[in-house]
Amino acid sequence: MPFVLKRFKLEEEPLAFVWLMRTFGVTQGEAQRIIDRGRLLCNGQPLPDKSARISGKVEVVIFEPESRGNVPIFTTPDFYLFDKPSGVLVHPKKMTTPYSMLDEVRHWGGQFANAAHRIDKETSGLLLASRHKAAERFLKGAFEHKAIQKSYRAWVTGRIDKAFSVDAPILLNQDYGPTKHKVFIDPKGKRAYTSFYPLRYDEHLDATLLECIPHTGRTHQIRIHLFHVKHPILGDPIYGTDYPTAEAYLEERLSPAQRRIHTGASRLMLHAYSVRFNYGADYYLISRNDFSAVTEEIGESGKRDFGSYSGWREEKRDDD
Repeated sequence: MPFVLKRFKLEEEPLAFVWLMRTFGVTQGEAQRIIDRGRLLCNGQPLPDKSARISGKVEVVIFEPESRGNVPIFTTPDFYLFDKPSGVLVHPKKMTTPYSMLDEVRHWGGQFANAAHRIDKETSGLLLASRHKAAERFLKGAFEHKAIQKSYRAWVTGRIDKAFSVDAPILLNQDYGPTKHKVFIDPKGKRAYTSFYPLRYDEHLDATLLECIPHTGRTHQIRIHLFHVKHPILGDPIYGTDYPTAEAYLEERLSPAQRRIHTGASRLMLHAYSVRFNYGADYYLISRNDFSAVTEEIGESGKRDFGSYSGWREEKRDDD
């Protein structure tokens, strides 16, 4: 477990944030965040004031990374590049999260290293991580200003022979009653634009491998755009399944066998394949994983009958 409890007995009365900085080698901002999150206890009580002094029995919950051998595939003095496995969070969701990519980032880069962007838990592929604070600011700013171009690979249902684009606005869902979708295609949403290029068709699976290039960065953009054109990603338990299946998945009641039956694969078949950007030099970096060959995670047949599924209704919401 990467979050561990450290216990101390203090005779002096140092300022809490100063003591954290000296004891754990963190910045003032990080020390204050530890206090804000209630991870510093003095005599059994969380501190009400960041400028308080501490003494006596002091307990600190601190993150100590535990590597599982996910070695960076590319390294510079400023950043690392990892190939994230499907099913692994980028950051721990809670203190009981047993493992996340932050374990690897901090294991290899130290306490000031950090992931520069997010990838959904079930999406595999490239993750950029900064090695120091200046690199973190640069990379996060580059992502925010769309100075980093990304491409993905996805296995989708059905045959696609020609390149196409989807320019359809995305709106965050505010009501999970009628559906478990996190986003919808809706004219009231923010503009979202994605280009798709067919790379390979597998006749046995009745599935197509696509290159996906998002020109905007909306939540679940690739997933909802492919669902919108009736070629959902194999293994997607939210977009393209019925309400009971999506609910069972979110409540962790959907077994791997049931998931293959209802979604066509044991995982979301989406992979972050490449990144292109400038950081003192031009970089074009691609994943080492051969996602085109990852068919053992797809069921006996990728075919799914969506003809009668009532979820094809993004153009007009129930509450419109």
